[in-house]
Amino acid sequence: MSEHRIISDWPHDTLLSIVETHGTPLYVIDLERIRQNYRRLSSAFEDADIYYAAKANTSGAILQTLGNMGAGVECVSAGEIYRSIRAEIPPTRILYTAVNPPDSDLDFAVNLSGLTINIGSHDTLRRLSERDYRGRICLRINTGSGAGHHKYVSTGSDAKFGFSLDQAIDLLSSHSSHDFDIVGIHAHAGSGISPQDMDVHQSLCRTLGNLSRSSPIDLEFIDVGGGFGVPYRPDDLSLDLSKVSLEIHKSLGDISAKLVLEPGRYLVADAGILLTRINTIKNLDSHTIVGVDAGMHTLLRPALYGSYHDIQNISSTKNNPSLPNTTVTGPICESADILGVDIELEASATGDILAIGNAGAYGEAMESQYNSFPRSATVAIDGNNIGLIRKRETLEDLCSHEHEVGWF
Repeated sequence: MSEHRIISDWPHDTLLSIVETHGTPLYVIDLERIRQNYRRLSSAFEDADIYYAAKANTSGAILQTLGNMGAGVECVSAGEIYRSIRAEIPPTRILYTAVNPPDSDLDFAVNLSGLTINIGSHDTLRRLSERDYRGRICLRINTGSGAGHHKYVSTGSDAKFGFSLDQAIDLLSSHSSHDFDIVGIHAHAGSGISPQDMDVHQSLCRTLGNLSRSSPIDLEFIDVGGGFGVPYRPDDLSLDLSKVSLEIHKSLGDISAKLVLEPGRYLVADAGILLTRINTIKNLDSHTIVGVDAGMHTLLRPALYGSYHDIQNISSTKNNPSLPNTTVTGPICESADILGVDIELEASATGDILAIGNAGAYGEAMESQYNSFPRSATVAIDGNNIGLIRKRETLEDLCSHEHEVGWF
């Protein structure tokens, strides 16, 4: 079982057949690959409770697949909680991380028996008290340790997230004066943490371990977050999970609380692929522009973060010339609408299908209707089973939530 799945590992004939049926742009999710990734992570952390970070991909098929494997779900909104419950995840297996939560989200969450709410501000505590919340609370700690593939996702050192260490100590010390039950502490370094960044994560774990040992109350769990990165470029290194597990346990030290992890990207990134059709090829003096029917509205990461995704032509024939120094771009009326820059693309012609790898995380979840393009469809593969799990939107769907007023 490879720890790094690349585009050539996917069954190209099957993908092309799926495109014939469902069109493009099209996300394809391999549910068995998600199970494989979960088993690998679970084997490396045998004593940990794994909560899938739903923000990576909220597809009901994914939530249900991981729930059946024994995973809980970490949610950041009432919408993610609702999706999880709809996928038969009980509230007792949901951790709600409430970051500046809207009133409507809190109103929904406080009525779910057994839910744990992860909070990082006194105002959220106050608002829960105003709702007579007497349930389970986890304290999110800002340890000052942040890492990740981009500054926008290095949340561990961002003041937006979590209590200071001193504030957390005060809350733990005054727990008897509160009606709710503090059951855990939590910190998250960031998203897409590479092997080179693991020292930052170890610092976070040391802080949480020390806090748990000084806590005046017995904690049920210590949540060290997720953010485990995956290889995107061919020369990127995979995380050595055995080593990561050893270092996390070493950094936490002697603890009696249960270890909790919140992986998202690690479980679903390489289980997803985006298929898109070439409709335009411009051969310029120094480079080539390849236009496709997917764009930043379909896969935002390259435009937002400058992220790299491997792109290959899976219907290429030797009769067409290869395209060096190629930029792959979509139909959005912005120069930022780029999926790949200066790549070497196989022999290509209009009508060919390009596959974009590692699209299972933060692809479909960040898709939009920008420029009024309907959102794409998603197909799931599970062994020999293939099925549509998200319908392609229509032009009529674009206006389905608009409401006419009578004064114009």
